[in-house]
Amino acid sequence: MNDEQLLRYSRHILLPQIGIEGQEKLLAAHVLLIGAGGLGSPAALYLAAAGVGRLTICDDDEVDLTNLQRQIVHRTRSIGMKKTDSARATLAEVNPEVAVTALAERVDEARLAALVAAADVVLDGSDNFPTRHAVNRACALQRKPLVSGAALRFDGQVAVFDFRAAASPCYACLFPEDAEAEEERCAVMGVFAPLTGIVGTTQAAEALKLVTGVGETLAGRLLLIDALAMQVRTITLARDPACRVCRGRSRG
Repeated sequence: MNDEQLLRYSRHILLPQIGIEGQEKLLAAHVLLIGAGGLGSPAALYLAAAGVGRLTICDDDEVDLTNLQRQIVHRTRSIGMKKTDSARATLAEVNPEVAVTALAERVDEARLAALVAAADVVLDGSDNFPTRHAVNRACALQRKPLVSGAALRFDGQVAVFDFRAAASPCYACLFPEDAEAEEERCAVMGVFAPLTGIVGTTQAAEALKLVTGVGETLAGRLLLIDALAMQVRTITLARDPACRVCRGRSRG
């Protein structure tokens, strides 16, 4: 690190759990972020501010006026822009050292597999089950840690599926792909604006810990957030032996 980087990241470096070695790991890291909306916005801001060297952001949507209530990486002037371009512009103001790849596309399975393979950690900030399951399958196949988040109304959840550990459960263990699930979206049900910040920044924190190897992540646990009562709890997740994604993975 040069002198400017030592100063920029000095508050991280002062933490004995991170220090210079941990910050250098962050500078060398590549995080893939699926979604530049309510969860991806705060996650991207903190990942960039913390000095993650490379961010690849995937989202094929455009910024709409209704997004600005919670999607804090975007600005009023960004309305009509691709979310990925808007996010890249904001992140450049936060930390111009971060290399941001903006992919304004809906990636297919092969493309997703290649993107996951090139990343160190994957953050899923999408808002629909098909995308979440596709990301989960790709991460399981490539054995890349996945930080999953969701927020609706006043309820949020965060989980880490660390496929580097053979016994790790996966998203499909929690929500089986063949289960009948009612799709609920904030466009219909609404979402409390700060909740997306709580979930997204928690996802960023988990990603930073995964990269640096510090602390205890949410691997094998599901964090549940009730923002209306401001209560949090965690439940333990177990690998489902009948899971279509997991049962094909070796326990090593």
